[in-house]
Amino acid sequence: MFSKWFTKKDTKQAPKAPEVMGLYLGGSFELDDLKLKLIEPELTIEGAARQHLIQAVGEAHLDTGGKILRFYTDDDAFLQVVLDGGDSESHVTDVKLWYFYETQTVGSSAQWKTLIEQQVSQPQYAVNGVTFSRVWNAIGDTSPPVAMTEKTYELDGDISETDQFVMLYERDISNTEIETLLVCAEEKIINSNHDRCLVLSTGFDISPADIRING
Repeated sequence: MFSKWFTKKDTKQAPKAPEVMGLYLGGSFELDDLKLKLIEPELTIEGAARQHLIQAVGEAHLDTGGKILRFYTDDDAFLQVVLDGGDSESHVTDVKLWYFYETQTVGSSAQWKTLIEQQVSQPQYAVNGVTFSRVWNAIGDTSPPVAMTEKTYELDGDISETDQFVMLYERDISNTEIETLLVCAEEKIINSNHDRCLVLSTGFDISPADIRING
C-alpha cells in the first residue's frame, strides 16, 4: 500500500541541446548594426534582423573530428559555429551568419540521384545572377558533396535527424569580405517516406566583436 504512495516518478529528461559562446536553445543574440549597414548592400540578403531569438539548435559531427553547431533563429537565419578539437569557445574556428535563400522539393529518386551526382557540386554556382566559386575541391576530376547528419533540437522538445550532402562556394565582395553560398541536398525520413529538398543559403563571416549575447 505504502509503496504506491512513494513510487518514484520517472525523472528522465530529454537530451539537452548543445551550447557554445553563450548561445543556447531559447536564448538570443544581437548583431552589430554598423557591420550590417556596411556589408548588407553587397550581399544577396536584404533586411537582415539585428536581434535574433534561437528557436532550434542543430549539431553535425564531421569526419575530421570537428563539429558544426547551428543556431536557427526567428529571422529565417542560422548562426553557424564550427569547432575543432573540443566543445569550448577556444575550439571555435569559424562563425558565419546564414540566411535561407531558396528551398526546392525533390520529387523523385531519379532527381535526387542527379542532384547528388551532378548539381550540388559544380566548379561554379550562380544565384540571382551572381556567380560563386567552389571552395572544397578534391584531387581529381570530381569533388563530391560532403555528407553529414544533423541532429536538430527544437524548443518544444522535438529532436530529428537530417542527412545532408553539402558544398561550399564563395565570392569576393570587397577587399576584406566574402559572401558564401551553401548548397545542401537534404533527406529526412517522415512516416517511412523520403522527404527530400535542395536548400540554398547565403552567408558571411561574423567576428566576436560583431555579436552580443542577450541571454
